[in-house]
Formats: sequence, C-alpha cells, structure tokens
Amino acid sequence: MIRTWKVFQERYATRIECWILLFFVLRLIGITNAPLEISHNWRQVTGLMVARNFLEINANIFYPRIDETIGASGIIGMEFPLLNHLHYLFSLLFDYQHWYGRLINLIVSSFGIFYFYKTVKLLFNERLAFFAAYLLLISSWFAFSRKMMPDTFCVSLMFIALFHGFKYLKEGQVIQLFCFFLFGTLGMLSKIPALFYLIIFIPFILKENPPRKQVVVFILTSILALIPPFYWYFVWCPYLSDTYGQWYNSGMGISQGFFELYGHLTATFHRFYFDAFSGFLAFGLCVIGLIYLIIKSERQLITYILFLTFSFFIYMLKSGFYFHHHSYYILPFVPIMAIVAGYTLTCIKNPRLLIGLILLLTVEGIANQQHDLFIKKSEAYKIEAESFIHPHVASNQLIAVNGNGNPQLLYLSHRKGWVISDEQLQDKSFLKTLKSKGCLFILIAKNEKYKEGGLELKIAENTHFVLFAL
Repeated sequence: MIRTWKVFQERYATRIECWILLFFVLRLIGITNAPLEISHNWRQVTGLMVARNFLEINANIFYPRIDETIGASGIIGMEFPLLNHLHYLFSLLFDYQHWYGRLINLIVSSFGIFYFYKTVKLLFNERLAFFAAYLLLISSWFAFSRKMMPDTFCVSLMFIALFHGFKYLKEGQVIQLFCFFLFGTLGMLSKIPALFYLIIFIPFILKENPPRKQVVVFILTSILALIPPFYWYFVWCPYLSDTYGQWYNSGMGISQGFFELYGHLTATFHRFYFDAFSGFLAFGLCVIGLIYLIIKSERQLITYILFLTFSFFIYMLKSGFYFHHHSYYILPFVPIMAIVAGYTLTCIKNPRLLIGLILLLTVEGIANQQHDLFIKKSEAYKIEAESFIHPHVASNQLIAVNGNGNPQLLYLSHRKGWVISDEQLQDKSFLKTLKSKGCLFILIAKNEKYKEGGLELKIAENTHFVLFAL
C-alpha cells in the first residue's frame, strides 16, 4: 500500500494533466442538464437561443438572433458567437440538445488550463505553474467552465495564444506565430476581456530582448489579430443594434465606471475576496502571496502581475455596473490571482501542511459550487413548458412570458416574443400594446406574485402554468 501511494505521488499526483482530467470527469456530472440551475440560467439560455436559431432559421454567424424578438427579427449585437456556432455544428451531426455548449466549453477550458500551466512554467517554473493551475481548477472556473457561457472559453483560447506567442518570440518559428494569431483572434472575438492579456508581452519583450525582426513581426501580427474583434465590437455590433433595434452592451465611460464601482465597493470587493475562488481561503493566500513577493523581491513576477492588473482595472472601469452586479465578470482575472496564491504554496516546505492546505482549499471551492452540478426538483417543471403550450400555440405564433427579465421560460417554451414582468400583467394598456405588436398568447409560470389581472381568455392550465390568449 505504501509503495502504491509512492508510485501515485511520483507518477500522477505531480502531473497537472492528471488533475485536469480528474476535474474534467467530475464536471461531467449533470453535463446533460437543461439550463435549469439557479445560477446564471438567464445568461446560458440567451446563448442557447442563438445556437438553436442558427440551426432553425439562419446559420449566418454574422447575424446571431435570440428568441426575445419583441416583435422583430431577434437579431442582436453580442459577443462573436463562436461557441454558439460550434454548438450549432454539433447539432447538425447529432440533432439539437441543450448540453452541447456545456461540453464544448468544458473541453476548451480544460485545454486552456493546461496551456495556462505551460505558459506559467515557460515564464517562471514548474512548481508555481502546477499550484497556479490546480488553484484555477478549483476556483470559480470549476462551475463556469461547464456553462454555456463564453467567459472561460475566451480566456482559454487566449492562453493557447499566449503560449505560442512566447514560443515564437523565443524560437522564431512561423507555426507558433500562426497559432498565436489564430487563437488570439478567436479568443478576443469570443469575448473582449481576453484582450487584456496581450499586455503581458510588453514586460517579456523588454526583459528577454528577442531579435528585433521577430518583435516587429510579432507586433504587426498582434495588430492584425486586433482588427477582427475591433470591427466586431465597435462597428458591426452597434450596426446590428441600430438596425434591428436590440439593446447592445457597449460598456460605459471610464469616469462613469469609476464612480459606479466606487459607489458599490462592497459588491466590487466581493468579486475578489469570495467570488473568484468561491471561498475565502484562496484569497487569503493571495494576500500572503503579495507580501511574500515583495519581501523576496520577485521583481519579474511582480512586473507581470502589475501589468495585467492595470489592464484588468481598465476593463473593470469600462464594465462599471456589470462588474459589481455579475459575479462572472471576475473570471478573466482569476488566473492572475491563482498565480499569486500559488506562489504562497511554493513557499510552504512542510509536505503535510501543504497537502492539508490544498485539501481545505479544494473542499471549500467545490463545496460552494457543487450545486451547479445538479438541478433542484423545484425547477424541473420548467422543462415541460414546450409540451404544455404545443397543442395550443403554433411554432410561428408570438407569445409573452412572465420572466421578470429572465428569458429562460421563453427559451424552454421554444417560442419567440416578449419577456415581461408580473407587474406588467396587471397593466391593461400594456397588454393592449403587446397585442397590437402581434403577441397572441401569454404563458405564465405561477408564482407568489402572479395575478391574472386584466387577462380573461384562459386557454389551458395545470399545476405550474397558465396560458391566456390576448
């Protein structure tokens, strides 16, 4: 038994690939679930709408559309729908299922953590790379990398790009430059926060002083990689928003964002000290790690962290309200925090203390996220929305649902139309306006705020739903 344990330690326990594979398998629990988990189901169904509409309406990746059409086409300005289009391609082969996007994101994010490990190892050392990558595995990435959301997906693509970018600057191979361009472009297109990692090349070039020709070619390639995301987010998305009438989140001004964050400091700091790792212990390691870095004068590592932190701070200011309001906005910065916390672990020489601390970190991180692997019984009824309305509402007829800002029920009903509030159900003039815009039915999920109000023509009802005709 002792020999087996030693073999495990020598061959597997110190190999990050084994842990990435283990956590990959663990996160397959509930991978086929519909988007019914309490956390961020609204964000996932929005992406799922786009994927399903690629399949059922138009596969043109330049015209993503959601089901909340508000009586129009549903075409919307959003992040470049690479993840959604991959989901669509899977659906061409295997028919549409909710969970394809989950699996795609999990696969890409797992590769992303491996390349994060390789990059940290390339820049610093293997021990720091291992601890940083392991901490990233048990951080908020644990849950978000299995959601139909592009936040870990985009950063993972950027990690692949970073590794190949550093390899090109070291070795000058064209294939490395091509991989940097390809994955960097796709990462920044998938969601713009991936862009802030590009700043890390500045201190690297200044310190390593690669051949001037390689630096010039690399800078030109970086500029080329920036052109597609710049066009998508600052030209094409505003055009889609103006043309098709759907709201587009373009962020806010730097000064406005500053006052927004300053006015909500508690929520803003919560993103760092709890949401980043779904617990408090790892943040404590970050604080200790910063102190150690200063005491031990780790200038190179401090320089990289300062550059990345400054770049991320600009992103925070541009996000403003959305940063302190949504927990997933911290996800791009979690890898940086994992490096700092990982540095603390490299300073611990006592093996038992180290293993015990890692175990505590793992238990805390996963325990605070395990609920995302399962669906509450109280939410399961929503999956029946489509079968409930199918006998009464044709697939091309417009409906409204009382989602109170959440389009989940609209997606699960497999219909298009409006998401309205319980209060709006009581407003007869509002209902009249809905009808004039082509809304024919209202699907209501019963809740404590629900009142029939001005609705009179009841078509169907069961324990959970009521369907009215306007």
